[in-house]
Amino acid sequence: MEGRPLQEVDLIERSRNGDVVAFEQLVRAHQDVAIRVAHLVVRDHAEAEDVTQESFVKAYAALSGFRAGSPFRPWLLKIVRNEALNRVRSAKRRHQLAIREASDPVSGGAAPSPETLVVTRSDQATVLAAIDALPERYRAVLTHRFLLEFSERETALVLGIPLGTVKSRTSRGLERLRHILGEDQM
Repeated sequence: MEGRPLQEVDLIERSRNGDVVAFEQLVRAHQDVAIRVAHLVVRDHAEAEDVTQESFVKAYAALSGFRAGSPFRPWLLKIVRNEALNRVRSAKRRHQLAIREASDPVSGGAAPSPETLVVTRSDQATVLAAIDALPERYRAVLTHRFLLEFSERETALVLGIPLGTVKSRTSRGLERLRHILGEDQM
């Protein structure tokens, strides 16, 4: 237990015994570095904050497995990094699934009109590339709302975010999409 303030050792032990206030003090002491680690992986501040919060919840639940005498900070930051990597992988999978679903015909097998085919083929690649250029938080919402045709509520449930967040990200994402595509194409 050398090299660490006795206070942190005490806070860890008290936290392991269920003292939420002690764990809150550990959170305050390590929150900034945890957010920085998460941000390096997810590249988005809001997402990094979410990752950090989830990581602290997981760390609290896993405190019984923390070895007394081990350094707390590296143990915690490993949890943060793993959670951030999981978020990135999950976002990529959701995005790939949404793109696959968007390219599948929705008409139940009926042949699309020639006009739809022309518009679809010429614009689909452009629109998908523009959506792909958006930050993940907007890309995920727009993909679910418009490519998969989910309702706002369904999108919120699937992405695990509040309904208000879906609405604001839809608005901001569409604005960014208009900017990428040019106003005349939207």
